[in-house]
Amino acid sequence: MKLKKLGALLLSASLMMAALTACGSKPATNDTAEDTKGADSAAAEQADDEENYETGDASLDNPLNQDEIGENELLVVSFGTSYNDSRRETIGAIEAAMQKAFPDYSVRRGFTSGQIMVVLVTASPVFPSKNNFVKALRQKHPEITTIVQNINNRGTSMVLGDKEHVLFGKGYIEDELCGCKFRISPKSFYQVNPVQTEYLYGKAIELAGLTGNERVLDAYCGIGTIGIIAASKAKEVIGVELNADAVRDAVQNAKCNDVKNIRFYCNDATEFMMQMAASGDTVDVVLMDPPRAGSTEAFIKAVAAVKAKNVIYVSCGPDTLARDLGVFKKMGYQAEGAWPVDMFPETGHCEVVVKILKK
Repeated sequence: MKLKKLGALLLSASLMMAALTACGSKPATNDTAEDTKGADSAAAEQADDEENYETGDASLDNPLNQDEIGENELLVVSFGTSYNDSRRETIGAIEAAMQKAFPDYSVRRGFTSGQIMVVLVTASPVFPSKNNFVKALRQKHPEITTIVQNINNRGTSMVLGDKEHVLFGKGYIEDELCGCKFRISPKSFYQVNPVQTEYLYGKAIELAGLTGNERVLDAYCGIGTIGIIAASKAKEVIGVELNADAVRDAVQNAKCNDVKNIRFYCNDATEFMMQMAASGDTVDVVLMDPPRAGSTEAFIKAVAAVKAKNVIYVSCGPDTLARDLGVFKKMGYQAEGAWPVDMFPETGHCEVVVKILKK
């Protein structure tokens, strides 16, 4: 019941915040991800504006009429959770409430730590009655462990913007997967079904056939999940990821799990492998888990350039997987088998693990 009430509360709070932020506030700046550190990191010139709003009424129990929301104001309220059971009915109720008010939203779930992260996405860095809002939300739901304001005024399909303010807590939650603990920030990717993810990653590592002597490259490594889990079976793991927030999480995750044979690089995986090849470096295994758009011909050529003997491809898009396997074939690789994993029960989607060997 607490999470069900939380969904209704966030909906009410978001409507209130949207109407208040429609008062002509300054646009967000395109600062780097380093600005996400610490609470209340808004620019000094906004301090007076925010101070003027702090005395306002931040009651969470009185939603404003949806007609009062500006079309280009608050985009979404989302929250990631980590708790012990699926609570499917509760999540469904929250999603139904979200659909009535927002064009975009997300509900992220975990299963082990009991931690809850609330992410409020606004079009402006000015958050009217911020302190009162956070205080009221925490009073209603003390189980919330962190609250983050994300600023996105770009008007694109991207839900999250570049700049964040930590309003309460550490700005991230933690969860456990395959016996390892992982730190998850608002912009970091994390599989939505950890139960099946354990099977998915276990199968991928099994197919990699690691004996403790291999040099493994984890492309699209995100927060380092599969690479950190595989590290105990490999000689060396190299993780490459373009998302700077995810790389910071990955470094912390390796330290937290005392994994010392893994290194992470914030770089484009294709460029990174081509640089390795240019200097004569090679790898034995490439683990790749690209987004739904799949990989690229340039990336696959880079895999061949570092002379990988074994490629484990985790795919969430069968059409792009088929396309990419055609390119691998041209580069002298052969798919040895495919193993589907039902990551999204009661839908037509599934993930597929494919073992690809150099002929």
